[in-house]
Amino acid sequence: MEICLLGTGLLGAAIGERLLGSGYRLTVWNRHLERCGPLLALGASVAATPAEAVAAAALVITVLSDGPTTHSVLLEQAGTALAGRLVLQVATIAPEESQALAAALAERGAELLEAPVLGSRPEALAGTLQLMVGGEAAALERARPVLGALGGEPRLLGPVGAALTTKLALNQLIASLTHSFSLSLHLVQRAGVDVEAFMAILRASALYAPTFDKKLAKELADDYANPNFPTAHLRKDLLLFLQTACGMGLQTEGLDGLAALLERATAAGLDDLDYSALHRLTAGR
Repeated sequence: MEICLLGTGLLGAAIGERLLGSGYRLTVWNRHLERCGPLLALGASVAATPAEAVAAAALVITVLSDGPTTHSVLLEQAGTALAGRLVLQVATIAPEESQALAAALAERGAELLEAPVLGSRPEALAGTLQLMVGGEAAALERARPVLGALGGEPRLLGPVGAALTTKLALNQLIASLTHSFSLSLHLVQRAGVDVEAFMAILRASALYAPTFDKKLAKELADDYANPNFPTAHLRKDLLLFLQTACGMGLQTEGLDGLAALLERATAAGLDDLDYSALHRLTAGR
């Protein structure tokens, strides 16, 4: 199957590398063409425009930065070239943005299958992403061989919008767990409590989440380089969660402070660092 990949950032590039390693023919595009270089070296073709990339493939995978960018690239730049294509939309965007995109693609003779993932670059390279799917069952069957190269059994969660709602619910937990652990870690450190003694109690309790140990070394070393999921993306996804949850009438006031804290990440130079750099913000004075 000929595949087109639009977006070769951290996750997109890893997905492309995995697909090439699985024997797929791949045409890639990125607005910064130099970022296609590593995939070109692995055998991908590079297109100068989204329309050129789409014309070369039956399946289109998008891993772009946000909803507006995804809409622009697909609807304005690829446009009529999308006719007859299945679009596998991986990026985390708002559920209502995904639904609007599905309707607009249908008008162009294309079909959308939203497929956000749980996992990042290491899981994409290993083919162990958790795959959430929103859309028609028939579209999932068309995409199943490609999805099988990227992860385990895809979960069809409902119509377009359902998978992205689920993704936002999960990413809210990433933000909240990182924030709560960071505060507790700072507290015991400032009180002079041995960190490993604190962790031993935590690990033996129902309060423990594996992400605590996954990020502990970074937080103790204050080293957040080489991110798989940067702070700017965490902020974007939390704001999308708040937007979606408020639209459903939920009381989200408890998260407003965390959102405000993450808004400070840009000025603090944390946007491009691993999201656990939130630990610097919770340090306070």
